[in-house]
Amino acid sequence: MRFQITHCTQYDYSVRVGRCYNLAQMVPRDTERQTCTRSQIQVTPNPAHARRHQDYFGNQSYFFAIQKSHEQLVITAESEVEMRESQWRPGLLGLTCGEVLQHLRASNQVDCLMAREFVLDSPMIRAFDALREYAAPSLQPERPFVEAVGELNARIYQDFTYDPGFTTVATPLHEVLEHKRGVCQDFAHFAIGCLRASGFAARYVSGYLETLPPPGQPKLIGADATHAWFAVFSPEEGWFEFDPTNNKMAGDQHIVTAWGRDYSDVTPLRGVIFGGGDKHDLRVAVTVQRLD
Repeated sequence: MRFQITHCTQYDYSVRVGRCYNLAQMVPRDTERQTCTRSQIQVTPNPAHARRHQDYFGNQSYFFAIQKSHEQLVITAESEVEMRESQWRPGLLGLTCGEVLQHLRASNQVDCLMAREFVLDSPMIRAFDALREYAAPSLQPERPFVEAVGELNARIYQDFTYDPGFTTVATPLHEVLEHKRGVCQDFAHFAIGCLRASGFAARYVSGYLETLPPPGQPKLIGADATHAWFAVFSPEEGWFEFDPTNNKMAGDQHIVTAWGRDYSDVTPLRGVIFGGGDKHDLRVAVTVQRLD
């Protein structure tokens, strides 16, 4: 299955910006289940300097600097991605939660050593007792690990309400837990916090999710959005992705852009501007379209 993704971000400033320096992560990365076959990024006004590079986590990053006065900034990323069907099937994995913890703590295998970084606290995810207590009924030592994480994923879906107006990117996890409301970023952060508080390795995944219109209606251009979910590590078995917003494992409609410790590592666009005034208008349009 092939997808074309168009991600357009537009800023309109109340006061002209003298210059700006930005880092974009809008190009899908290559993973075991996807390959980015084509990508291009267009910036208006034209940057004075621009370059692509891989960041610490292997994500595709694009740095650009604009050094002339402007009152509007437009970044458009267009990519094509080929998806592959996952080879994993329920019931094939046998490690229990207790065995995963034992291997993760004692193994000297490279993948385990690398995964341990994702057990630690990160800028936006700090473990605390209430997270471990929430996860405990699911993550019992004798239970099959992937099955247990799937149950945790389902409980978050059932217990929490999707509410785009309740949280911001800076809302702490204890408020999300207290009110049980938020968006995909909050649910992914919460699940990761639960797993890390219990000793497991989990990372934040940013990307796109194909949405399909009702039968008989055309797909709206620009109506899709960026999405977030999480991945959890099982020694000798790899990383498994779960989407608590939709109560499912990530599949061929989940297109990965980047992963890291939390949202702060994979922000689609960040930067510094000189000028611009106190207010600006931001518009983001994402279209995920099948090519097959």
